[in-house]
Order: sequence, then C-alpha cells, then structure tokens
Amino acid sequence: MSAPEVTAAEIAAAKAQMPLAFRAPLPQRLRKIALWSAFFALFGWCLYDFDFSPLRIISGVDRFINVLGFMFPPYIWTEWSEIGDILNGLGETLAMAFLGTLLGALIAFPLAFMGAKTINKMNWLRLGFRRGFDVIRSFETLILALIFIRAFGLGPLPGVLAIAVAEIGVFAKLYSEAIENASHKPVEGVVAAGGSSAQAVRFAILPQVLPILLSITLYNFESNVRSGTILGIVGAGGIGFLLSDRIQAYMWDQAWSIIFLIIAMVYLIDWLSGLIRTRFIGTTEGVRA
Repeated sequence: MSAPEVTAAEIAAAKAQMPLAFRAPLPQRLRKIALWSAFFALFGWCLYDFDFSPLRIISGVDRFINVLGFMFPPYIWTEWSEIGDILNGLGETLAMAFLGTLLGALIAFPLAFMGAKTINKMNWLRLGFRRGFDVIRSFETLILALIFIRAFGLGPLPGVLAIAVAEIGVFAKLYSEAIENASHKPVEGVVAAGGSSAQAVRFAILPQVLPILLSITLYNFESNVRSGTILGIVGAGGIGFLLSDRIQAYMWDQAWSIIFLIIAMVYLIDWLSGLIRTRFIGTTEGVRA
C-alpha cells in the first residue's frame, strides 16, 4: 500500500497553519546569524593579527623542507664520550620525570581525600582545597621551571620541582574525583560490620580507586617524560639541553638523532606502563598498540 501523495497546496496550507514547524522563529534565526558572524569575525581577526598569509605558509613550508633535508642522513655517534653524554641526558630526563611524578603523587594522595566530598563533609574546607588545586594547575610546568631555575640554578633539580608542583594540582584533582566516584555500598558494609571511618577508607574505598590512581599516575609519567625534554631546553638539564644545543649550533643531523631517541624512549615507556596497567587492573584496555 503506497503512501498518499501530498500536494503543494496541502504543504502551503500546513505552512500557513504551523509556520514554526517549518522554520525557526525570527529571534532564533537572528541569534544564530549573530553568533556565526561573531565567530567568523573573531577567526578573521586572529588570522589578520597573526599575519597569516598563503605566501608566508608556502615560504615556511619550503624552509621546513630544507631543515628536514639537513637532518638526513641522521648522525651516528661513534665515540664513547659522545654516546655517554647522550645516554646521560636521556637518563637525566627519565629520572627528572620519575622523581617529579612520584613526589607529586605522594603529596597529592592525602590532599585528594580533603578535596573529595564523600570524605570531607565540610564544604568550606573542601572547596578551599579544590580552589587550591586550581591555583596550582594554573601554573604551566615551563613557567615553574623558569622560576625554580632562578632559585636553585641550572640542572635537573628545578625540573624535578617544577614537575612535582604542577602534578600536585593535577593529581589531587583527578584522585579526588576518582574517590568521589567510588561506590558507597562497600563503605556501608564496613560501617555496618562495626568498622571505623578510617577502616572504611582502607578496606572499602582504596581497593576500588587504587587501580584508577595507578593508571592516572602512569599516564602522567609518560607525559612528564615529554615535559622533561622541554624543560631541558630552558636549562633544567636532561636530553632537552643537548637537543637545544645542537639546534642552536645548526647540527641538524645530530638533532634528528636525538629526537629519534626521545621518540624511542617515550614509546618504550608507553609500552611498559601499558603492561603495568594490565598487570594491576587486569584488563588489556590500558595497552595501546
């Protein structure tokens, strides 16, 4: 059975009776036009203010291709003194990321309970901790590194402190959210069995959240290895300092070799952390190909 045909007259009559069913009201259309106009105006102003032009893009791509040409073939170190410097730089970057992540996690772990609404029932205190986490997260790791370099001098120590301070805010927020999202039924069971609040946290909440906290910590450790490379460029030691030195000296072949080693190190850490997550969480979802 075929559907009845609708004539043009019937469509016109329906539009006349119910115009809003076929077209948005005028204020809504004007608001949409104004929003899109503002968006394109802002986008165009940004392009103009940043001196964007097709010629500049083409010129930049041409120079970039020349730089890539200088990088190949990559440099292969043959003397042990050079290899030792590179391995020492990689080790410093890895140690800087590890220590910074570990210190940040250790300090953030108890603070997270003060920022979780299921643990800390005093709203004014909990919100105070939450806003403190926001303040810490507002400082970029690079800015913190520059401040600590002025205070403690060049070397890996400012990088470790910068990563640790930045991670306190990040970890405390993520940890507290994981604690808040934990199921409350095990807590009720521990309390019903006569357990104290501390025992409820120890035996009901921690077993639920520890795998999540471990996964968060490992992911941030991977990110901090990359951040450690950037911090080395501003004087915090590590492989980033050697990379910056090679780029400033126009040793592009050595720069590419160092970049390749950084990529290999990050990939290896990602693979190992995936295995650790799988071991403790008991699933292969954390392992990325």
